Amino acid sequence: MEREQVANAYGRWAPVYDLVFGPVFRQGRRAAVRAAEAIGGRVLEVGVGTGLSLADYGKGTRIVGIDISEPMLEKARKRVAADALRNVEALEVMDAEHLTVPDASFDVVVAQYVVTAIPNPERALDEFARVVRPGGEIILTTRIGAETGLRGALEKLLMPLTTRLGFRTEFSWSRYEQWAETSKTVRLLERRALPPLGHFWLLRYVRVADPVA
Repeated sequence: MEREQVANAYGRWAPVYDLVFGPVFRQGRRAAVRAAEAIGGRVLEVGVGTGLSLADYGKGTRIVGIDISEPMLEKARKRVAADALRNVEALEVMDAEHLTVPDASFDVVVAQYVVTAIPNPERALDEFARVVRPGGEIILTTRIGAETGLRGALEKLLMPLTTRLGFRTEFSWSRYEQWAETSKTVRLLERRALPPLGHFWLLRYVRVADPVA
């Protein structure tokens, strides 16, 4: 997967994204927002897309949304204007692997259904850990692939197609485990299955003040 390929794919998705993915991911989006609201403060939403989750945040939560796709962000900006969401500070085109924001500048980083659409996911996860403050959280909703069995084989088979659509089917839990172990800056707080079908998960990591031994 390449950055331009992903941006183009989601540019094509933009006109129908809400219709196709809105209902499917609704429960996961709301779970992620509830987790973020428990911390509050300033939130970076990575892969904000068309802004489907923005109205679910409390008025006291300040939000910066970023996405790789300008057509998706254009829809998000219209949503912010229509709903008068004054707590949205900015909506910007930005690469999740290279966040142009200072260290420890957010209380929460939220990334909903986006990690498996990033060309180099571990690099992006490192960036999430960099920009969240110690004690803050990284909240992910994500598809976790099977490592073995029929489902695992099907995911590998479908990868050429889904890559063209802008996401991976093959992405195992072991990659998250290896990232956290290598990073030594985060600790897993929660791993919870989400509907539909238990293929999606809510993951919560806390940014620790000192490297994990």
